[in-house]
Amino acid sequence: MINHTQAAKTISLEQYGIKNAKVNYQLSPDQLHDITIEKNQGVEASSKALAVNTGEFTGRSPKDRFIVKDDITKDRVWWGNINIPFDSDKFEKLYDKVVNYLSEKEVFVRDSYACADENYKLNIRVINEYPWSNMFAYNMFLRPTEEELKNFSPEWTIVNAPSFMADPEVDGTRQHNFAILDFTRKIALIGGTGYTGEIKKGIFSALNFVLPVFKNTLPMHCSANVGKDGDTAIFFGLSGTGKTTLSTDPDRSLIGDDEHGWTSENTVFNFEGGCYAKVINLSEEQEPEIYSAIKKGAILENVIMNEAGEVDFKDTSITQNTRVSYPIYHIENIQVPSIGKNPKNIFFLTADAFGVLPPISKLTPGQAAYHFISGYTAKVAGTEAGIDEPLPSFSACFGAPFMPLHPAKYAEMLSKKMKEAGVNVWLVNTGWTGGPYGVGTRMKLKYTRAMISAAMDGSLEAANKDNYHIHSVFGVQQPRTCPNVPTEVLSPRSTWNNDEGYYKTAYKLSDSFRDNFKKFESYANQEIIEGAPNVR
Repeated sequence: MINHTQAAKTISLEQYGIKNAKVNYQLSPDQLHDITIEKNQGVEASSKALAVNTGEFTGRSPKDRFIVKDDITKDRVWWGNINIPFDSDKFEKLYDKVVNYLSEKEVFVRDSYACADENYKLNIRVINEYPWSNMFAYNMFLRPTEEELKNFSPEWTIVNAPSFMADPEVDGTRQHNFAILDFTRKIALIGGTGYTGEIKKGIFSALNFVLPVFKNTLPMHCSANVGKDGDTAIFFGLSGTGKTTLSTDPDRSLIGDDEHGWTSENTVFNFEGGCYAKVINLSEEQEPEIYSAIKKGAILENVIMNEAGEVDFKDTSITQNTRVSYPIYHIENIQVPSIGKNPKNIFFLTADAFGVLPPISKLTPGQAAYHFISGYTAKVAGTEAGIDEPLPSFSACFGAPFMPLHPAKYAEMLSKKMKEAGVNVWLVNTGWTGGPYGVGTRMKLKYTRAMISAAMDGSLEAANKDNYHIHSVFGVQQPRTCPNVPTEVLSPRSTWNNDEGYYKTAYKLSDSFRDNFKKFESYANQEIIEGAPNVR
């Protein structure tokens, strides 16, 4: 039996309405790892990483994410089916029920912060029902020093109770799980779900409101790294497009893998202290940095292991969304502190399952704003029930579920910053080539890496200056040649060997872009509207 609280510090949670709880404060990752195993809530993998099952929910539940509608939010938030309003009185009653539920229980508390730039630092207190959720908070948020903890004053509080089930008829939720942000009380309230991603995305969503509204800083759902010469690169992309993989580069220092701010002082800073990577089909050969980060201190979610604790990364019998979280220092080559200068290159990553977008293309400022607002990728057959052919998927700003303001607000800020910084913007298709999903093949990672390296070191621009091919459907500048990439790979039409089929599919995707953009047209200027793909 582990006496895990013998030398542990403790604090009172009475101010939060949590009474007579057994409080484990600021436990180490090793302690939380051991307690999780002791409580039969997880097991140790052969790599020494902790493996847990998040239960009913293995991903976010977007329809159960709410924002309290009050004086701060009512006229600023872009209300709709992404930002769903929640009544302030109902929040207060539900909060009271949750803290009542946690009273007299064993809970795990961690003080941490978000935003690596001191000028934007956000102190956070995380109160967890489960030890492994608290370990996730250690991994994913920034870690205060002992000195900083002495006078620590939390600005935001996360209350996380996975086993608490709401009563929708009484509590105003849609079903028993919920993730609710209250900007007046500065609380993220999460219940009914063990999926840890709700914890970090709650604070990300809060910062996506606070930074542009009060700090004139653009929040971004992106990864970022920096070269030896100090050149920063940013990678936008939805889940599964390669954001974490492509930013984790042995020749460049990682700033962060998912969430960043771009300041008016021309710096880019990481919100987080860790990485939360998908591990579906992970291999040591393809992604050595992520593979080697899976060790003691990392948390694997919803993976399948054999009796020896060896993970089968190809097994998706629990979910396609298998994950690992680890502190950023598990990656060898990191930027300390997690701050870079103005970016020189921005990459929009998309996994185009239709196989019609070029593997890399250069965008004009209007096209960049258009594609940023669109946030395109594709769902492939088998990822969700009922999907038997590729489906276009659009998520504004490459992160709509976490963006409380209207997408045009973020797009305006990005467009302004891109022009001021003179940054190059590239659209990168990490999806299919030689035909759509089921016919073609996934773009080879080594080619994508070579194209991105050539864009960053200037050799792609030098090889194609005044010689780009303007794509007849998407209007983007398609390079004719790229170092270390076969020329035929650069032209998606050539890889198809079927012109009629290619153009039919390309225009079908063009129609999807235009249909999706209709809801943004009234907010977009002429330059952005002209960034749209061509019609048939």
